[in-house]
Amino acid sequence: MARYTGPKTKIARKFGEAIFGADKVLSKKNYPPGQHGNNRRRKTSEYGIMLAEKQKAKYTYGVLEKQFRNLFDKAARTSGITGEILMQSLECRLDNVVFRLGIAPTRAAARQLVGHKHVTVDGKVVNIPSYAVKPGQVVGVREKSKSLEVIANSLAGFNHSKYPWLEWDENSKVGKLLHIPERADIPENIKEHLIVELYSK
Repeated sequence: MARYTGPKTKIARKFGEAIFGADKVLSKKNYPPGQHGNNRRRKTSEYGIMLAEKQKAKYTYGVLEKQFRNLFDKAARTSGITGEILMQSLECRLDNVVFRLGIAPTRAAARQLVGHKHVTVDGKVVNIPSYAVKPGQVVGVREKSKSLEVIANSLAGFNHSKYPWLEWDENSKVGKLLHIPERADIPENIKEHLIVELYSK
């Protein structure tokens, strides 16, 4: 399955945000990577700003260009605000829901858990990270995978109240998508209207 496997710290430094999770390097080198990263003062064009926002969204959610474009086209065909629908679609991906439930420490780890058949949806194993979870569906850990160290460590002390659109049952290690999240509840620092403008050009 296609996924980004390049250097993550460089990407995080490029955007000045820990988009792949906690990154200690950012506190020491809060400027773009490269030989002249600390000296760049060049003004970014309007197109460059929009492109950077799309790239940030792609890297944050671990989606490649073709998948991202398909999600955008689907959002554009749906009635409502295209940018918000796009963000909601990204949030409802199975790998992201697994990450939000605290089952995995990062989205990349969540994607791996899904791909290795450790995750169930409504009691059935689903190994497609891009699977769109629908309101009311229950996402859980496969019975024989509940003792995995990575899952136990990730869930230890995790604050599930951070995401009000999700409900977690600690005893059975399952979570439910209560409803599609409102854009105001999604914590990602992404200006989705710039992505819409980019694709509308």
